[in-house]
Amino acid sequence: MTENDISTRLAAVRGRIAAAAEACGRPSSDVQLVAVSKFHPAESIAHALEAGQRIFGENRVQEAESKFPTLRTRWPDLRLHIIGGLQTNKALAACRIADVIESLDRPPLSDAIARAGDRLGRLPDLFVQINTGDEPQKYGVPRAEAAAFIDATKRRFGDRVRGLMCIPPEDQDPRAHFAWLARTAREAELPAISMGMSADFEAAIAEGATLVRVGTAIFGARPAIGA
Repeated sequence: MTENDISTRLAAVRGRIAAAAEACGRPSSDVQLVAVSKFHPAESIAHALEAGQRIFGENRVQEAESKFPTLRTRWPDLRLHIIGGLQTNKALAACRIADVIESLDRPPLSDAIARAGDRLGRLPDLFVQINTGDEPQKYGVPRAEAAAFIDATKRRFGDRVRGLMCIPPEDQDPRAHFAWLARTAREAELPAISMGMSADFEAAIAEGATLVRVGTAIFGARPAIGA
């Protein structure tokens, strides 16, 4: 995809974000766009950076390591979010490369991140991922365990815990899941709520999202190699 294509798509997504925020009485500055660049080449990310995008999301740590260090040399203000399920053996690499890990969802991963932080002398910001549909095939803390896990995570990591993230079931109306996550974040006094993707981010904004994760609407369909 050309630089012009990506610039045009980014502008369209930003316009939709602004309109969705305005429709529910929120300033567009309340909502950050995370451009999900998984499976897309560094060239496409560079096109988005040229168009002013600075926050990106990647699912796989190894893929992020292959693309972002070089991009940071030219755009040192870019921010990288790890948004996919994170294996404990990838925690050190994730903490080294990421500004935000959105997929903290179990005690062993908390342990691995804590060890990585001690070793590196730094920690990224952390989001707790909640499996709002209690789907067995998905990552995320089950709903029933969410409050206790959030409390334990805040006690351990303090203000590094910034918010919550979810991916609603594909076969359900996402708004109920978005509303639940926003309510849970308020109860936990966490400021950031990462929810909503290309197909449903307007609904997420209406329910209180502060970050939306948009890939296809910006970069097009994923390359076949990542399918």
